Amino acid sequence: MLSRLLVTVLVVAGATIVLPARADIAVIVNPAQNSAVTSDELTRLYTGRSSVLVAVNLAESLPLRGQFDEKGVGRSSAQLKSHWAKLVFTGKGTPPLELATEAAVIDYVAQNPDAIGYVDAASVTDAVKVVLTLN
Repeated sequence: MLSRLLVTVLVVAGATIVLPARADIAVIVNPAQNSAVTSDELTRLYTGRSSVLVAVNLAESLPLRGQFDEKGVGRSSAQLKSHWAKLVFTGKGTPPLELATEAAVIDYVAQNPDAIGYVDAASVTDAVKVVLTLN
């Protein structure tokens, strides 16, 4: 009963409910890189179980980071933070470098042949190569 009343009030008031956008995420590497990247390899890279490429992350505060953690690594941001805290505490790993913006990720990957990162698919430039798209 209450939910019908709320819907009626929203419709009468002309309110629009906006859900957060979920972007397609482009996993990017340097154009000189010839390695194929699978979903499993991506998970290994971002959990410290592989060092074939140097993984870079967006800052935790950016919504795309949380989306990547879930779509690309298969874990929540909180789970990954806990995972990395344990590895750092035991001296068994260093989390990926965090960069503040998508432009910074693109620049870093473009300048480092062994780097891998991710950005919104709409942000990709010719300076990098897309090896995987997560949607």
